[in-house]
Amino acid sequence: MPEALTVVRLTKPNRPAGVDALAAAFAEDPMWKAILPDDAERARAMPPMWKGVIAYCHVYGAVHTTADVAGVAAWSAPGKAHVNAWRALRAGYHLFLSMTYLSPTGRARFLTAMRWVEARHKRAMPEPHWYLWALGVAPERQGRGIGGRLIEPILERADIDGTPCYLETQTERNVSFYRRRGFELVDHETEPTCGFPIWALSRPPGASRSSGAPRPANGEPVSGGGPSGRF
Repeated sequence: MPEALTVVRLTKPNRPAGVDALAAAFAEDPMWKAILPDDAERARAMPPMWKGVIAYCHVYGAVHTTADVAGVAAWSAPGKAHVNAWRALRAGYHLFLSMTYLSPTGRARFLTAMRWVEARHKRAMPEPHWYLWALGVAPERQGRGIGGRLIEPILERADIDGTPCYLETQTERNVSFYRRRGFELVDHETEPTCGFPIWALSRPPGASRSSGAPRPANGEPVSGGGPSGRF
């Protein structure tokens, strides 16, 4: 059943709870299991990684959650999707520091895969856009429509501003979830080093009103966003 909930901005005191929600949501994510097949390394690396994603999007975009932090939607704003040293430093350097939790092999696999993903991102969306870095809901709260509600504020803002949105997902069934919210498939490839598939989707401004697609209240488990998630 859909839950009655209020979507709010994730505050700094609630960041640790947001990290926990994303780490739990992505624990079995196919992309992360392909990049970091060792369970212990993945469990060690994910919380610092999500801390970095939340911190970056907090400074350079928007991070939404529920009142009880059941999940997180982390977006970067138009023109801020690609990280450089200055932006990372302003966001607390957490993204770069998270690399220290990876083994040399894990770090090499991660960087190779992310370079491949980013190259396709730049090719698919050269214009400024909102980028969904991560969308995840705690496993015990999935399937209740929370994920769909968490991305609504930025979809509505993008419609008002006339700005497109973009994301990647690593699970095919999630494509239909995003299509119902106005996204269109723009690319589908398999990463050559770690072997995970990826579907890239973009959403033109106004799609939620012009597509004619239904927007059901109830969601489904999905993965989405760059280093993305499940809800």
